[in-house]
Amino acid sequence: MDESLSHWLGLREPADIAARSEALTRTIAEAMPSGEQLCVLDLATGTGSNIRYLMHRLPGRQQWLAVDRDAALLADLRERMASWGAAKTGGAGLECDIETRQMDLDTLDDPEIFAGRHLVTASALLDLVSASWLRTLAAQCRAVGASALFTLTYNGRSSCVPVEPEDDIVRDLMNQHQKRDKGLGGPAAGPDAVACAERSFAEAGYRVRLEKSDWTLGPEVPALQRMLIDGWAHAATEMMPDRSAEIARWHARRLAHVDAGRSRLVVGHDDLGAWLPRA
Repeated sequence: MDESLSHWLGLREPADIAARSEALTRTIAEAMPSGEQLCVLDLATGTGSNIRYLMHRLPGRQQWLAVDRDAALLADLRERMASWGAAKTGGAGLECDIETRQMDLDTLDDPEIFAGRHLVTASALLDLVSASWLRTLAAQCRAVGASALFTLTYNGRSSCVPVEPEDDIVRDLMNQHQKRDKGLGGPAAGPDAVACAERSFAEAGYRVRLEKSDWTLGPEVPALQRMLIDGWAHAATEMMPDRSAEIARWHARRLAHVDAGRSRLVVGHDDLGAWLPRA
């Protein structure tokens, strides 16, 4: 397991919870069938933050299939869910059954993981995948009649306070970097992912709704801000190495703002919910 990835996922989970659209989650929960076990597929589950957020917001008994390519992250998920579930239910055990499966998601041509699912969901995934991957996702959901909830998709917008002269160019370079091929069906949709997913699900016959889920990060989360700024600087430098010295100076000033407790960052995300009209 990439320890930096595990650390990043842990740092971002509280920010994700604060940013997610409760209203859209309720809409999707209300679209779920009643009186039967709810079957949910969580794609690129990581350490299970999406499951932890949704399990008490979805109705009834639940059976989850949590899919990720990293076996160690899946092992971490099982450990976290065991202790988290006991704490949340007073030691009575989890309110849902969770099956984990290690598999690459470079293509979605395995209908087995979708079979029987009422809901397909993921968090912070869609900006990493290709436009063709998104079209396949919508088609697979439609084939089984599943609703969809995809949250915290980066939309290309960000702002920093205090403002630095290079903020815009670093953001633009990072957005270009986001469109590099991540091994998920071709060049990533990056900041265009939400619009592409909205179009794909609408064309498949879904009602689609978007809600903002921006991160608003203040001085109380310095470690998360530092990792975010580090990532921006790294991506910008990869895209334009001849400006590496300028980017390094920007990086140092941004981290100085974090260390001084005056840094505030807003990172734009969108949540997408899709459900089929009732017959």
